[in-house]
Amino acid sequence: MADSLILEVADFEHDVLTGIYSEETGKPQPLRFSIAVRLKPADRYAPETPLSASKNYMDLKFAASEALPRGLHFKLIEAVADHVCETLFLQDTRVTAVTVKIVKLALSEAGESIGITLTRERR
Repeated sequence: MADSLILEVADFEHDVLTGIYSEETGKPQPLRFSIAVRLKPADRYAPETPLSASKNYMDLKFAASEALPRGLHFKLIEAVADHVCETLFLQDTRVTAVTVKIVKLALSEAGESIGITLTRERR
């Protein structure tokens, strides 16, 4: 098995225009994102290794917030996750796979997590 490096951001919340029901459309909904990116790692990480040998964690948050088109309504959160994956693939050719978990916070009635997990491999 080849070496890999997983970078993660867990439980990041951001409001996104999404939903198919009338009470969901037209207003942003709070979503909780957990994102994992698999990278080809450097051969070795020494104490003085620069950030360019890895990936900035903030890129993961950016893909689930600022990189989402403003004003665009996503009917499905699967489409939101797909956009996040594509953004991360475009950012860095070392990204070999992306996993995005999205929980729709407005749907929770008793603290349960309702949502999806999408994993995409670089094609």
